[in-house]
Amino acid sequence: MQISLSINPEQEVKKITTFLKKIQKKTGINKVVIGLSGGIDSTTVYCLLKKAYKPENIIGVNLPISLIRPIINQLNNLGGLIPKFFDAENEARHRVFSSTSPPKGGSPKSLTKKQVSSLLPMNQKISLGNIMARVRMIILFDLAKKHNALVCGTENKSERLLGYFTRFGDAASDIEPVTHLYKTQIYQLAKYLKVTKKIIDQPPTADLWKGQTDEGEFGFTYEEADQVLYLYFDKKIATKEIKRLGFKNVEKIIKRFLGNQFKQETPYSLFTLRYLAAGRQGFLVPLSGTRNETDGG
Repeated sequence: MQISLSINPEQEVKKITTFLKKIQKKTGINKVVIGLSGGIDSTTVYCLLKKAYKPENIIGVNLPISLIRPIINQLNNLGGLIPKFFDAENEARHRVFSSTSPPKGGSPKSLTKKQVSSLLPMNQKISLGNIMARVRMIILFDLAKKHNALVCGTENKSERLLGYFTRFGDAASDIEPVTHLYKTQIYQLAKYLKVTKKIIDQPPTADLWKGQTDEGEFGFTYEEADQVLYLYFDKKIATKEIKRLGFKNVEKIIKRFLGNQFKQETPYSLFTLRYLAAGRQGFLVPLSGTRNETDGG
């Protein structure tokens, strides 16, 4: 059974543009920083930003892994997870050379990233991915601080519900314009905004290691996940009822949704914004359009 998740792209663009302009008015900050991966989410959000911000006030940042890796290499002396990952990478390189004859003049360093990636266990790949996402976040927020700008996220509803994000990494942002839209709805919006076919057609990937794709990690497609999540989360339909509609991966999708609920709830604390808001309305709105350079954010 096919569940329709069609949207009115024109209305969505107007709604999101209005939202972005309200944020500018509320905060007094009219500049924005966005990380551009070349994927459909960041490209679509960038197109939306152009409708709400002056071109010179949009700071697009391309942060491929090739640029981030040297930064992480410099952090190796800090200890902990970062050097552990690179030790594992070196071990993978040496392992293959100890079991096979190296090419003439070859060395462990001559192995390609793809070969090393195939040798690393999945938990090490995930660790690397989380580190990369958090380093990107640091760079984006540092730029935002320097330019008195807000950081714009590119997360969609599918990623949010499936927990397909790094806490304090790609999920860290000041604005999230499309987090109310499922991935398949992002595609509809992208086509309306005339995002190039090459970007629309490429497999969704976080680009965290060679050959990595979202759907490859999931074991199911966004098309199926969005329909199941819509029925389960939005329509409150029971799992067994959704299975009767013919979806093959209902249990896997809902298991992932439930297993990542902690990401929606952390950090756990007795001190919440709810108590603050009850005591002082509007306390979150800054008094001026500049960030306090003495604060910690």
